[in-house]
Amino acid sequence: MIAAFALAGTLLGGCSSINEKMGPVVGDTLPQWAGGLPKDVPPRKGTPEYDAYMKEQERKRLEPAPANANAAAPQSSPQSLDPVH
Repeated sequence: MIAAFALAGTLLGGCSSINEKMGPVVGDTLPQWAGGLPKDVPPRKGTPEYDAYMKEQERKRLEPAPANANAAAPQSSPQSLDPVH
């Protein structure tokens, strides 16, 4: 009985190191409809694509906001709304 538990523990411990390496690969290759990552997910940290993505995000953050940013959104007047009953 003790040997069976020791063997089961050893086998389960070996699975954790395999899953650590296979998990990201499986997640990246699965299509979105099957539970994979959506298309707008940023690249994984530590890849060259991630560094380029972060540079682009920093460039966008440092860009000045357009002068008429508030004027671009149409405002609805209270008179044009229907009353709530």
